Amino acid sequence: MFEWLRRKKEPPMLFADNKAAFDHACTMGNRLLLNALVPGLVMEEGRRGSEGEHYFRLRLAGPKGAIDMWGCTMADAPAHPEVGDLVAFRIVRIATELPEDASLIGYIAVKLEPVLDLRKGWRVAASFTPVHLKPELHL
Repeated sequence: MFEWLRRKKEPPMLFADNKAAFDHACTMGNRLLLNALVPGLVMEEGRRGSEGEHYFRLRLAGPKGAIDMWGCTMADAPAHPEVGDLVAFRIVRIATELPEDASLIGYIAVKLEPVLDLRKGWRVAASFTPVHLKPELHL
């Protein structure tokens, strides 16, 4: 009876590929905040760190367009992304004392599908976050 009062559920936005999804993410004006998940595209694979972390050159969807930077998965991550994957980079610290292209410190947290639900955000395809890592509590 009261269905007309409810908001109509909008269908998710489906993108042809990861590049198209990333291009759209660049237009969304993502804010670079602590603990934020920022969409990014894996451009190339780099070296492997001494503790087992994988380094990748990323292109992040920043507030004014794309940001090129190097990022890594955590040392004991259950998997790692491939070149061309749409991922989310979790910001742990913003180091204002470093140059702008190296000021975001964090890790590649998840692989994203090229599907955007306007209410819930990007769909997660796989996690690169170790299971022992506890989520932060915000009170």
